[in-house]
Amino acid sequence: MNYIVYAIPFFVGLIALELLVDRWRGVSTYRLADAINSLSAGVLSQISGLLTKGLGLLTYAFAWQHLALFDIPSEPLWVWVLAFVLYDFCYYWNHRLGHERNVLWAAHSVHHQSEDYNLSTALRQTSTGFIFGWIFYLPMALLGVPPLVFLSVAALNLLYQFWVHTRHIPKLGWFEWVFVSPSNHRAHHAQNAVYMDRNYGGVFILWDRLFGTFQEELDEHPVIYGVTRPLASWNPLWANLQFYAQLYSDARRAESYWDKLRIWFMRTGWRPADVDAKYPLAKLDLRQFVKYEVPLSGAQKAYVALQFGLSVLAGSYLLVLSSSLTTELLLASLGWLALSLYSFGVWLESRPAARYWEWLRLALNVPLLVCLERAGLLSLANGGWLLLAGYSLGSLLWLSRVAIAQR
Repeated sequence: MNYIVYAIPFFVGLIALELLVDRWRGVSTYRLADAINSLSAGVLSQISGLLTKGLGLLTYAFAWQHLALFDIPSEPLWVWVLAFVLYDFCYYWNHRLGHERNVLWAAHSVHHQSEDYNLSTALRQTSTGFIFGWIFYLPMALLGVPPLVFLSVAALNLLYQFWVHTRHIPKLGWFEWVFVSPSNHRAHHAQNAVYMDRNYGGVFILWDRLFGTFQEELDEHPVIYGVTRPLASWNPLWANLQFYAQLYSDARRAESYWDKLRIWFMRTGWRPADVDAKYPLAKLDLRQFVKYEVPLSGAQKAYVALQFGLSVLAGSYLLVLSSSLTTELLLASLGWLALSLYSFGVWLESRPAARYWEWLRLALNVPLLVCLERAGLLSLANGGWLLLAGYSLGSLLWLSRVAIAQR
């Protein structure tokens, strides 16, 4: 069972609650474009996971079935408690090396690119973590933790991490000696030097205290969120590819074949000396830090908010239907949703091509819905087609009237 899909309504409700708390306290921890970008990355992660999570799952199941040292039952409570703690220990090392090695940071950096910090940031997840992430959990399979238990505690670990992505909860006293809290996770998301590469635990902060990676949030050092080489884009596809592209570019430019290979596995930020000298990267001065922003009109914001909301509903429906979709229909659905998220990113960047991407997205609604209806997974009878026509016409009229600034 995919617990994350069924938790979506609770995520949305808590984000709405946080927005109300923002208004009550007279602060603003959300920006529309940043929140949509974070949520787009999360949607992209979930839909791409339909194709990629099988790698880790099959590998885990094979190791458990053929290499497990112990035959552990799944019924006793102690098994679940032990598995929950053991998973967080494995997560700590996965997370830590995700910050310390170039190729792993290329995947994990997506989660840190937001320059805001709120509950939508929690949903900002990578789509490429499957490449190496499964390796860190094989010890659980070798010890004999059943796959059902593994999947369940993995989902619970991820669900726990949602609530710590907020600025509205202060330090929690003794709780922070054992568990990850909003305060010590805020420090984890900082790009300030004092906080860099600290607080890796998912549920338990004990691992950080044990292995010397703990850092308390300090009043004298207000947290500045984001990454030291800013994304400067609202495109969720580019968010997943940005650091890979930089590594590839550096590897291609390096003269030494050894450097071309090892750059991927060196400490994060390492570059070949010849490349660094010839193609230096500008370093961010936090004293002059300004969040990435693209001015948008009220009509532009309203349009993208409505269209994104409808696309998230469609994406959630596709996630629920995923087990019933043929491979071809699944790929078509995922392609449509990825195109939609890309189009919204272009729109939020107010690029001249934004309107054309939206025309294409709206045009593709019809063939996709026809395919879903023919597969028996959707019915557009009783006015459904009329509703679709009204939506499409209304969107096109809105598009024709909204002025898009030239960039």
